[in-house]
Amino acid sequence: MSVATESTTFTSLNPATGEVVGEHPIHDEAAVAAAVGRAREAAEWWRELGWKERRLRLLNYKGALTRNLNRVAELVHQETGKPLIDAQLEMVLAITHLDWAARNARKVLGPRNVYPGLAAINQKCVLEYQPLGVVGVIGPWNYPVFTPMGSIAYALAAGNAVVFKPSEYTPGVGLLLAELFGTVVTEKPVFQVVTGLGATGAALARSGVDKIAFTGSGPTARKVMAACAENLTPMVAECGGKDAFIVDADADLEAAADAAVFGAMSNAGQTCVGVERIYVVESVYDEFLGKLADKAKGLRPGFDREADYGPVTMPGQLPIIERHIRDALGKGGKAVVGGPESVREPYVEPVIITDVPDDSAAVCEETFGPTITVHRVRDAEEALEKANRTSYGLAGTIFSGSRSRAMDLARRMRSGMTSINAVIAFASVPALPFGGVGESGFGRIHGADGLREFARAKAITRQRFNLPANVASFSRTDKDMARLLQMVNMLHGKRYK
Repeated sequence: MSVATESTTFTSLNPATGEVVGEHPIHDEAAVAAAVGRAREAAEWWRELGWKERRLRLLNYKGALTRNLNRVAELVHQETGKPLIDAQLEMVLAITHLDWAARNARKVLGPRNVYPGLAAINQKCVLEYQPLGVVGVIGPWNYPVFTPMGSIAYALAAGNAVVFKPSEYTPGVGLLLAELFGTVVTEKPVFQVVTGLGATGAALARSGVDKIAFTGSGPTARKVMAACAENLTPMVAECGGKDAFIVDADADLEAAADAAVFGAMSNAGQTCVGVERIYVVESVYDEFLGKLADKAKGLRPGFDREADYGPVTMPGQLPIIERHIRDALGKGGKAVVGGPESVREPYVEPVIITDVPDDSAAVCEETFGPTITVHRVRDAEEALEKANRTSYGLAGTIFSGSRSRAMDLARRMRSGMTSINAVIAFASVPALPFGGVGESGFGRIHGADGLREFARAKAITRQRFNLPANVASFSRTDKDMARLLQMVNMLHGKRYK
């Protein structure tokens, strides 16, 4: 946890009730620098512990999170407004990822021998991945445990210290995550939290950390990148999406409608990999739309235990959601469920709009609310073409009765992840990488790729014996070079068919 003592503070509010959840310090540039300085010392100690000891401590951290699952979930519920059951599910996913990272770090990143090839047969070659040092994590508010833990857990498992700046909407959650870590790693401040607004995040990006892991909007990512550029600090960025959902002619329509409405409406639609655009083959369009509308009509937002989803956490998102709805309807779209009147601060009731032009804001821009546009297409190929017609490229979903066609469509979908006959399934699989292309960002968290994201490759060669001819010497002769060229020609000069 941070130990700064600034008098300037800010409050986190329950978005459903407006009640104050907590008051926290605004850490300035000096406080952030001090936290990074402490992390530098802690990183050396954490690195020297070695794989076995880090694994043990991270598994104990996993245990602490599990024993305090309901405590953390309740705070997530208070700071985001999402239903408690959704907060509990988020905790389960985060714990699963932490477990995988702890158990697999050495296998993925540890030293291994590499075959040198005939030309360097006298060299012993070792490849290993070393910790970067200190990783700065700038987290989001929509999934304040699962999303940042995808960077925090993997960075820690790779041997780094972490300084985490949680969203100003969910600072208490970030502080509690660090507090629980501190109960099992008491020796050094390996995992610290700094709290504040945008300036605190900018200070972290400029602080000279060895990498920044950022989750947020594209415009904010550009500002963070500019701050990182001052010190050539590398960065991994996940910047949201406009994810498409394709329904093929032979899809299980009941299952597809159930998955689509959950992917679009859960967490009030505030999911980077949530469903925002649905493309349905015309032969099953009407039947699918009927099922989808029936399921959406039965959903109710609220803060009580029976609510299906919670409020819109960021008040500034409400006018964006309403603008997208009005723009879609103004351009000829038809509201099948809901409409502009569905935006009732702090809640947005389910909205489904059809016949929306491809150039409307509801199709081109990230809405981040419980709204869906549904489009009739000729076939799955047209669906894929329209799905890929966006600057975003985070995730997507395909429902089809044909395994081969679904796999083909999934491979050609312009996204970092695609689920077939399920929604957002990839997020629950720790071994799979998570990240996007285009406006959705770059780099990967989760899985082996996520571990390597927070490490640097180190190549080591050790000469075991002398070769008959040493061409890496000024004493080489023409005869030595002739032998080398003869060998290269023999190995690589043949024609291939």
